[in-house]
Amino acid sequence: MAAPTLLAPATGLVPDVARIAVLRANALGDFIFVLPALDALRAAYPKAEIVLLGAPWHAALWRDRPGPVDRVQVVPPAPGIRTPTAGEAESSMVDFLAAARTERFDLALQLHGGGANSNPLVAALGARVTAGLRAEDAPPLDRWLRYVYYQPEVIRYLEVAALVGAPATTITPTLAVTDADRAEARSVLGDPERPRVALHPGATDTRRRWPADRFAQVARTLHADGYEVLVTGTPAEQDVVDRVVAAAGVPVRPQVGTLSLGGLVGCYAGCELVISNDTGPLHLAAAVGVPTVGIFWVGNLITTATALRGRHRPITSWTVHCPVCGVDCTPGIYPHRPGDGDCPHRDSFVTDVPLEEVLEAARELLFREGGAPS
Repeated sequence: MAAPTLLAPATGLVPDVARIAVLRANALGDFIFVLPALDALRAAYPKAEIVLLGAPWHAALWRDRPGPVDRVQVVPPAPGIRTPTAGEAESSMVDFLAAARTERFDLALQLHGGGANSNPLVAALGARVTAGLRAEDAPPLDRWLRYVYYQPEVIRYLEVAALVGAPATTITPTLAVTDADRAEARSVLGDPERPRVALHPGATDTRRRWPADRFAQVARTLHADGYEVLVTGTPAEQDVVDRVVAAAGVPVRPQVGTLSLGGLVGCYAGCELVISNDTGPLHLAAAVGVPTVGIFWVGNLITTATALRGRHRPITSWTVHCPVCGVDCTPGIYPHRPGDGDCPHRDSFVTDVPLEEVLEAARELLFREGGAPS
């Protein structure tokens, strides 16, 4: 018996493409990772309209922003696609798909994940050619690649773009900073009296959070070095921001709910450095051209950390066993290894990252970039 096909045949450019749909409706960092794939599509299909199927925040971020996305269509909340935004009006997936089919997409790309929920949605758009990723539980598209968990996200989606004849033009996610971004940041923060650095101590998954008291120690040290220290966070991260501010013991400026996403772009663009857990704002900062120090769990280092080291320093935790129960948390990906891989705890996996490593990386980047105050 022949071995099962693991990779659908990939061919080149699709002829006569006027409109391309790209599904990517998840979180901020996830979107940053597909920017190089969108750049590749723009280069390969320069006359086509690229329509991002995303969330309301994508529409707000991309309004009047130059880049590879021409238009955002907000896809309704659905299991495995996206969760509803607070206050969002109900919308029908049936109506959305009916309207999408009238767009007559020539290409539809699934850059969303393994495809169990997203591949049926992309197939239902009615595009001439579909392409994307396929996990074991997902139906195929016209052109597809196996979804293999431990792969750099940027490269993963560049491989999907290559399925439709769009080779990589860059591996570096880049997001344009607009005058409106800078103006909002200036109206909230004012002009800096010292060079600015920003700390982001939150992360949706608490296992990716470095202890708040160590962020506070970083804030103390950089304040003593002559920097103005901002501490950014989402409203859901108010508690951890408050703990950093209280423990710092020096003047720092918390920024929770004060800036829109565009304003945060402008804020980070005006910083000399951003130090953060592995979460969306870290990747946003890198995409607007700011040096970063990121604190990563080793598994996420593989999938989400930039491969570049000229201006970025990912600091790694090598912990793979739960710090509470000791369970090996890799067997879900590697089922032949000992341990059940199922663990209910959400204690940090990155507490073993030393303060000294973060400070050394921060000072190296600041001094190299000329950001050290006189």
